[in-house]
Amino acid sequence: MADKITLHAAITTRHSTRVFLPKPVPRSILDEALDLARYSPSNTNIQPWRLFVLAGQPLKQLKTAVFAAASATEEPLRAIPPLPAHLEPLRKALGAQVYGAGFGVEWSDRIGRREAVLRMFEFFDAPVAAVVCVDEELGRPDALSVGMYLQTLLLALTARGVGSCAEVAVAGYADLIKQEVCIPDNLAVICGLAIGYEDPEHAVNKIRPGRLPVSETTVMIGFENQE
Repeated sequence: MADKITLHAAITTRHSTRVFLPKPVPRSILDEALDLARYSPSNTNIQPWRLFVLAGQPLKQLKTAVFAAASATEEPLRAIPPLPAHLEPLRKALGAQVYGAGFGVEWSDRIGRREAVLRMFEFFDAPVAAVVCVDEELGRPDALSVGMYLQTLLLALTARGVGSCAEVAVAGYADLIKQEVCIPDNLAVICGLAIGYEDPEHAVNKIRPGRLPVSETTVMIGFENQE
């Protein structure tokens, strides 16, 4: 069994890994993390998450197919919806960190930025990748359940020293992914997930985006007389 860290450490140190080492992840560690994640809460306990986890030649074939499709379009990030104007600065700030400080690409370098973006569709060359799905007939509460499951899985991987990066962008190629992985028609692709041991020396893996203070996201009611 792999050495593990505390829950607090897993939550505060987890981050998106975008450059991986060419080192396989033991099946035993993946099994541990997946087994732990299944205890996540879900709406009326229907446990709506469905995962397809790939490595080796099947993953290589998926990477090749999705990368080719993304490279052939002018809008490879078509699955990422636009944000309201008041939230757009947060996305731009992250982009400046990832592509500028992380990959060393100037904002004016459109070709360089495109090449960096396309790395997503090769799952950042991770040795393991997963496709996260949910039943097409389910709604928002059940998507929330999948989100809670995914967070638990990411923390379980982090606790075992394994990096990860959830990728919404690959859902833009859902039909292709479903064909390549033989995913049933009744399932919708929510996101991809890159999994592996991170390269600790690469600048992009040292990025830690800021977080809003609780006071900006949460309203406390009825606590006036409580410490």
